[in-house]
Amino acid sequence: MSQHITVVAYNPLWVKKYEEESFLIRDILADNCIAIYHIGSTSVPGLAAKPIIDIMVTVRSLEKVNRVAEAFSEIGYEYLGEFGIVGRRYLRKGGDERIHQIHIFQMNDWNNIGRHLAFRNYMRTHEEERTEYAKLKIELARKFPDDIDGYGDGKENFVGKKMLLLMRLQMARTVFVEL
Repeated sequence: MSQHITVVAYNPLWVKKYEEESFLIRDILADNCIAIYHIGSTSVPGLAAKPIIDIMVTVRSLEKVNRVAEAFSEIGYEYLGEFGIVGRRYLRKGGDERIHQIHIFQMNDWNNIGRHLAFRNYMRTHEEERTEYAKLKIELARKFPDDIDGYGDGKENFVGKKMLLLMRLQMARTVFVEL
């Protein structure tokens, strides 16, 4: 069965769900865990989202993460390894109708860590773009209710343009600071 795509209005309870899950994750990863972040659309107040809590974790060692995979299954997660992104460990809870997903990166993977945080922060601080993104996601969910690839492809153009803008802004800041 494939994932059914539903986009709903922002729910402030998503923060609590993230916090509850982050405690479980920190317990499993212990001193390997450096930081845990609420990412994705559920981390952006006011943004419509699929009701799936996205969590990003930075760790000292991915090898140590592999060793505790069984502990994640004990709290309901399916451990899927890299799952299409080199250097990531991906876990999901709830199967095809998932309710949480975890993206774990080693602390020196600034490309992946940075892009997740940059997009989240941009959406949190740019209301017009947040509204535009919400409308797009609602439209895509209607158009592709059972096609996660179609839904994702539809979002990709919007996200790609915003990430390019963020990279240009960062380069401009770097040049300005160095002057």
